[in-house]
Amino acid sequence: MRRTTTLSTGLASLLLIGAWATVAAGPASAADAPEATSTPTSRAPASDALIDAMRRDFGLTKAGAEARLAAEKTATAAEPKARRAAGAAYGGSWFDAGSGKLTVAVKTGASPATLDSVRETGASVRTVKYSARQLDAAKTRIDKLKAPEGVSNWYVDAESSSVVVGVVAAQRADNDVRAFLARARSTGPVTVEETTAAPETFAAGTVGGDPFYTGNVRCSIGFSVHGGFVTAGHCGGAGQGVSGWDRSYIGNIQGSSFPDNDYAWVNVGSGWWTVPVVLGWGTVSDQLVRGSNEAPVGASICRSGSTSHWHCGNVLAKNETVNYSQGAVHQMTKTSVCAEPGDSGGSFISGDQAQGVTSGGWGNCSTGGETWYQPINEILNRYGLTLHTA
Repeated sequence: MRRTTTLSTGLASLLLIGAWATVAAGPASAADAPEATSTPTSRAPASDALIDAMRRDFGLTKAGAEARLAAEKTATAAEPKARRAAGAAYGGSWFDAGSGKLTVAVKTGASPATLDSVRETGASVRTVKYSARQLDAAKTRIDKLKAPEGVSNWYVDAESSSVVVGVVAAQRADNDVRAFLARARSTGPVTVEETTAAPETFAAGTVGGDPFYTGNVRCSIGFSVHGGFVTAGHCGGAGQGVSGWDRSYIGNIQGSSFPDNDYAWVNVGSGWWTVPVVLGWGTVSDQLVRGSNEAPVGASICRSGSTSHWHCGNVLAKNETVNYSQGAVHQMTKTSVCAEPGDSGGSFISGDQAQGVTSGGWGNCSTGGETWYQPINEILNRYGLTLHTA
């Protein structure tokens, strides 16, 4: 990477280099940035800028935003314990913003001792008709069907104890859609949900001054890993060269999968380096990445991308299959966060925990919409990568 006096915001999005050391007050120089290696020994409190963003996007008071972050942290820690306590009766879970607690679905017929064990984790309990295992099996059977264009997505919904199938409202009466729904219902409990539009990926043509390019496609970097970074698979295929915001060479795509999955990773060299930061684009301070604990359904989550920058919303569903025109992508997480072309591959983060890389969705950041991401831990496990954390 060429040496400059200061780094532009575009360089911050190249592995999100910026004021990531605890003492940094502005852009680091190219020469100084690698020396900023201080590592906090405990989790820092939420920044004022993050609290302000939550107040803006969720209509919360400062105290309400702080309380929600604390409650979500507690729920995230409780979820794996509650899942173990429920055992085979586990029916899924979600964060209830109203109560500030994790709610765990437990299949009807579970013993009183099992229910008590789940409650002892701090979670609320709701009894449901089906276990998560039964719902996952039904979704897997639907995954084997070929979906027509009017079917947008499907996912397991713990609250309704069913597999929700999204259908584009204008195409619900289409014969192929109706036939697909009939086949889907034969696999198990299905609920139909109308969607506004079909999902699309968020790659974009070349626009000067933005994060990284593969040929004439611009995308956004997700998270730094040791040796490179992860992003969306539809941004390019294995072996393609990648250049940064200034068009200087970074490295090559080492692995890529799309459709079926939507993830890729790029090796970093030629003077570029990695840091554990997500760019706040001036809306919030740049965010340190401290881990990848998975946030529950209902939790707040924010996204950073090179087109629409920083936006927040909620986790709506997990393990969702999204039916793009290029083919279905599995194991996605749906959010109420907006995104736009060029945001593909960008970071989804909850608090200081990495969640995933932006894949696609519908809508935009003027009128709203929904966006899906590929979970980060799946990407790390697939390629044997280690997340770069502070």
